Amino acid sequence: MSTRGKIVLFGGLGIVLAGIVVLSAAKRRQPATEVRLEKVQRRDLTAIVTASGKIEPKKKVDVSSDITGRIVDLPVHEGDLVRQGQVVVRIDPLQYQAAVDRMEATLAGARAAATQAQANKDQADRAYNRARDIRAQNAQLVSQEALETAETQMRIANANLESAQRQVDQGRAALREAQDALRKTTIVAPMSGRITRLAVENGEVAVPGTFSRETGLLMTVSDLSVIQVTVEVDETDVVRIHMGDSADVSIDAFPDTSFAGHVTKISNSSVRGASTTTGLNTDQAVDFDVEVTLDHPPPGVRPDLSATARIITARRHNVLSVPIISLTVREPSDTLPPSTPGRSARRGASADTAKAPPHRADSATARGREIEGLFVVDTGSMQARFRPVRVGIAGDEYFEVLTGVQEGQTIVAGPYQAIRDLHNDGRVKQSKGGRAGAGDQAKRQ
Repeated sequence: MSTRGKIVLFGGLGIVLAGIVVLSAAKRRQPATEVRLEKVQRRDLTAIVTASGKIEPKKKVDVSSDITGRIVDLPVHEGDLVRQGQVVVRIDPLQYQAAVDRMEATLAGARAAATQAQANKDQADRAYNRARDIRAQNAQLVSQEALETAETQMRIANANLESAQRQVDQGRAALREAQDALRKTTIVAPMSGRITRLAVENGEVAVPGTFSRETGLLMTVSDLSVIQVTVEVDETDVVRIHMGDSADVSIDAFPDTSFAGHVTKISNSSVRGASTTTGLNTDQAVDFDVEVTLDHPPPGVRPDLSATARIITARRHNVLSVPIISLTVREPSDTLPPSTPGRSARRGASADTAKAPPHRADSATARGREIEGLFVVDTGSMQARFRPVRVGIAGDEYFEVLTGVQEGQTIVAGPYQAIRDLHNDGRVKQSKGGRAGAGDQAKRQ
C-alpha cells in the first residue's frame, strides 16, 4: 500500500473514532430521566371485575287491579309481612254486586222463557203426531195442508226452544263474568313476602294497568329470602365473567362490611347507556346486566339499595408480575436506539401514541402495528431498553407477564409521564420516591 493510501486509511479511522467519542460524550451529557425502579417478582394475582348496581329481591310481584273502583279497605302498610292469599285491598263492591243481581235476574228470565219454549215444543210435537196418525188412518179427516202446518209449527217450536236455551247459556256466562268482577273487588297477596312498596291510599280509585303499569300499580310484594345484586358490566369485561364466579359485594347502607355472593345470571342482551354526541360521532356505552346472589344477606336489607360487586374472574398463584403502570405501547420505529436513522422522523408521531398501559383487551394484537411492552433497565449503564412482553390476567396493581422478562430484572415502574416520554436506550436514574402508586394508577385510568 502506498504512503498516500495509508494516510487516507488512518485518517478515515481517526474520523470514525472521533465520531464515536463525540457520540459517547453526547450520550453522557444527555440528562437521565428520573423514574421509579422495581424488580420483576412472583406474586399471587386475582383478576377482578368491579361494577355497580342495586339490591333486588330474587322474586317480586307488582300487584294491580283488574277492575276500576274506589278502595274502601287497605288493611296493610308498607313493610308489612303478608302471607299468600291474605287480603291486602278491598274495592267498593256495590256496582259489581248490583251487576251480579242483574245477571241473576236476567238468567232467571231466560230460564223461564226456556221453560215456556219447552212447553210450546211439547204441544207442537203432540199436535203434529196426532194429525199424522189420523191422516194415516183416514186421509179424509186431515188434509195434507193441515198436516204440513202442524209440522211447521213443530219445527218453529223446536227452534224457539233452542234459542231460549242459548239465552240461558248466555245468561250463565254473563253471571259468571259479573261474579268474577265481584270477586276481584277483594285483592289478595299473590305470594308470601314483604310489602316493599305501597303506591295507593285508602279512598283512592284503583284502575287497571292495561295502558300504564305505574298508573295501575297498587303495591309490590317481594320475597326477601333470596337477595341479589344486579350490576351493569361493560362489554369488554362481561366476556371474562362466568356462571358461579365468586364475588364480594359492598352495600352503601352497610359500610365497612362486605358480603359473599356468586354470579347466578349473565344477560345475553345489552342494556344501552346514555349516549354522548360530539359533532357527527355518537359514543354509546354498551353494558350487560349481571346478577350476583348473596350467600348470607344482612338483616334489614332493602330493594334498590346501592351496591358494588367485585367479581373474581381468575386467580394465579406465584406468577411473574409487573406493575400495570409499567406497561406501555410503542410503534416499531420507537423501539430502535435514538441514533438509528429514520427514528427521528417518527419521533413526533410516536410521542402521541405512547400511552398508559392498556387493558389486556387493548393488547398489541388489537392495536395492529403498536407493540406492547415495558422498559428493562441495565443497572450497570442505567439505560432503559424497550422489551416487548405478553401479559395474562390483570390484578389490582399488577399484570401477569407470560413472556418477555425474567424474574429479578429491573424495570421502569413509573411515573406515568416518564414512561410515556421515555425512548429506547434512554438513560434513567432512581427517583427518591417508591414504586408506582395510586396516583399513577389514577392517571392510567
